[in-house]
Amino acid sequence: MNINLSNQRILVTGASRGIGRAIAEQLSASGAEVLIHFNKNLEEAKSLQVSLANTSHLVPCDLSDLNSVKGWVPDLIKAYGPIDAIVNNAGIAISIADDKEIDEWTNAWLKTMDVNINALAIISKEFLEHARRRKNGRLINISSRAAFRGDTPDYLAYAASKAAIVSYTKSIARYYGKEGIKAFVIAPGFTRTDMAQDFMDQYGESYALDDIALTELTEPKDIAPMVTLLCSGLADHATGCTIDINAASYVH
Repeated sequence: MNINLSNQRILVTGASRGIGRAIAEQLSASGAEVLIHFNKNLEEAKSLQVSLANTSHLVPCDLSDLNSVKGWVPDLIKAYGPIDAIVNNAGIAISIADDKEIDEWTNAWLKTMDVNINALAIISKEFLEHARRRKNGRLINISSRAAFRGDTPDYLAYAASKAAIVSYTKSIARYYGKEGIKAFVIAPGFTRTDMAQDFMDQYGESYALDDIALTELTEPKDIAPMVTLLCSGLADHATGCTIDINAASYVH
């Protein structure tokens, strides 16, 4: 099966590193024009752009500032043309102990929610308005196995935000399908990224390895092909589904 995305323009959030970078690389290798979102990692984003096979664009945005997020997608459409799909990959995981003082705990909770679900919802809403006019659009939202099995007490906000992504995406898939909108969730487990490394620095890599059924930790490149398939339109009847890529560390 040869996937050709040469007619597609796709926005990937959090594309400068980790899972987002691997997704952007795979989409570009399959022919897509990629909008590379980043926040602070300009040099990594530039190096990605240089390495991509096809036309790409750097599109910075601070997703923790919701006022900056509002209107961002319409501005991208004006600048670069119609967007066929969005991969909402950007996310943060702030470790905050459950016995921290309430203001510090609340700040961590709210920032996590702003980046992981509130910004994602705004991006998706404005994309949907565009896609409904075109009668075509795909959303691939990156959640986590934590949405289903929970997480440790210091990552409560992360797990809750990732669970919200699932119900949000299912609602979009159910109620906008006849208008040409398809929406999917991918739920990775531990993946070898900077975010996961922060967790493993706390708990040890053996904590992650002992939890999976395979011998090696999932890599970003293990997730990218599934995103590419979903963007292609070859799996549109899977709209609304959640695809687990967690090395059988959680099966439901």
